[in-house]
Amino acid sequence: MVSLFSIIVTFLALVLIPSLFISRRLSVPLSFRNILRFVKLTASKYNDEEERNDKRDTMEEKRLPKHVAIILDGNRRWAQKRGLGTFEGHKAGARRLMESAKDWFNMKTNTSHKDRARKLMENTKDCFDMGTNTLSLFAFSTENWARPEDEVNGLMSLFEEYFTSELPVFKREKIKISVIGNRTRIPQSLQVLIKEAEEATSSYEGKHLILAIDYSGKFDILQACKNIAEKAKNGLIQVEDIDESVIDKELMTNCSEFPNPDLLIRTSGEQRISNFFLWQSAYTELYFTNVLWPDFGEDEFVDALTWYQQRQRRFGRRV
Repeated sequence: MVSLFSIIVTFLALVLIPSLFISRRLSVPLSFRNILRFVKLTASKYNDEEERNDKRDTMEEKRLPKHVAIILDGNRRWAQKRGLGTFEGHKAGARRLMESAKDWFNMKTNTSHKDRARKLMENTKDCFDMGTNTLSLFAFSTENWARPEDEVNGLMSLFEEYFTSELPVFKREKIKISVIGNRTRIPQSLQVLIKEAEEATSSYEGKHLILAIDYSGKFDILQACKNIAEKAKNGLIQVEDIDESVIDKELMTNCSEFPNPDLLIRTSGEQRISNFFLWQSAYTELYFTNVLWPDFGEDEFVDALTWYQQRQRRFGRRV
């Protein structure tokens, strides 16, 4: 009798009373069918949360990429969808960049940052402690100089703001900063900030953030070839000694312990690498998502890592 009474009370507390409340608030007729829908919806949400937690737990057990590269795409479309100007889209993308660079290197829940908007990687353990070392972000391509002058100037000012505001954080978190690309055309004031950030963080190990600004994969290979040709001309290297490792050392990614990305993510739905890491991506796993960069957050990054872990990397060999 007591057991039956307990079951009835539990049913009222967990199902019927919430159903009555929802029925009243939403003006939905209370019926057995609607109660079943409520139960199914509650169970579905619980299962979705369990699935997300399972993904995060599984990541602890499986391999993670040593080097993740991301093509940050979709800022303008993000702004257009909201009726905003292009610069507002780039500002949103810059905010995401500022959050991402710090939080992806520190994926543990951090009590001092709990109130930060859209914190990316709460409750996902420490990804970089499990093996990921390098994060490369394609922020501005050489071809981007062809965009309107006001847009380019706005992006350069955002980069300056980024280095000014985030350098203390990178020093505190001991994240090494490297900028690759052709620096001759970027503003002198930005060059000074880049040099300051690189020098201040050069001794750090284990967490390496590479920003590609005015970067072109073709230019990267071209300058490597010129450097090798100059060395051969001066007798510093013999032609027969030139192999892949020699070229690797002349590419701009020679600043990284892991120069070739294991995983390359491109946001916004475009399915091309757009002159990014042409040599380095020979056997990189390519992950394309329709999510626009300013909206690329915790769940999207976890999805990309989970997808990567399901890939069988053969490097041309039969397994």
